[in-house]
Amino acid sequence: MKTRIKITDIEGIRIGNAQDYDAMTGVTVILFDAENNGGVDVSGGGPASREVHLLSPVTNRNSLHALVLSGGSAYGLDASGGVMRYLEERGKGLHVANAIVPLVCQSCIFDLGIGNGKVRPDADMAYKACENAEQNEAISGNVGAGTGASVGKLLGIHRAQKSGIGYYAVQIGELKVGAVVVVNAVGDIFDYKTGRKIAGMLTEDRTEFADAEEVMFQVKAEGAEGANTTIGAVFTNAAFDKADMNKIASMARSAYSRCINPVGTMADGDTIYAMSVGKVKADINMVGTLTATVLSEAILDAVRSAKMEEKEFLSKIK
Repeated sequence: MKTRIKITDIEGIRIGNAQDYDAMTGVTVILFDAENNGGVDVSGGGPASREVHLLSPVTNRNSLHALVLSGGSAYGLDASGGVMRYLEERGKGLHVANAIVPLVCQSCIFDLGIGNGKVRPDADMAYKACENAEQNEAISGNVGAGTGASVGKLLGIHRAQKSGIGYYAVQIGELKVGAVVVVNAVGDIFDYKTGRKIAGMLTEDRTEFADAEEVMFQVKAEGAEGANTTIGAVFTNAAFDKADMNKIASMARSAYSRCINPVGTMADGDTIYAMSVGKVKADINMVGTLTATVLSEAILDAVRSAKMEEKEFLSKIK
């Protein structure tokens, strides 16, 4: 039987957030305190990412030291410098000759159309997120990398709704599986258990939902190009190698198709990381299936936790 737990109950990871609420952008850092193996699945056409090849089974045999999710589009990739500084100061990284080199992967969402697009997550903000990770608090909603997230942007952000960052984790026996996700999709968001739309593109007067898929069939929505991206990560204390975790990352992608439509478009940079941080023996098919479930629940948490009054949302978009 599955029991819900906190994602911070998974040993070997610590989570911290930092944000600029006026600028509507932020960063989420996951620090690894245990040896790990990771994989990645990139299905969107416009990912802003850093060092993802560290998760290939043929290019790197070492553990990651941190994973960074942020706003700022490609500008936000500067945030990893602050994470590396934090880790280096504490002697955490790959020891090479006389240097310490922390191994850090990062993915970013596009949030430049909300708040002040000239303010992006930087090294100082990410350093603060690392300090906050010492408290290891996973807060959902309009925080961290989810601060500037929104959904339903096929015809632009003026027809969109607020989204954010979400978490979900479960335990079965000794096995623990959890997920974090920043939902910033061009598409609409659905409750995968009922099929009911819970967020997405609105009509021009913002009084009811429009159908993003139908609009895509009828109009060339040029404004949506590259201005989105859903980024997430799943974690487990099951023992798998990098090849296994790449497979699990691809299985977790089912969560995106269950909850987001349209999804994985050229206007998205959809990316999922999968990290093994333990030694529990488990079946890869079961764990892969479970990651899709917890990631689906995290997507729903991200949307439901990020509610914002209409007046405030409209005041923050350009």
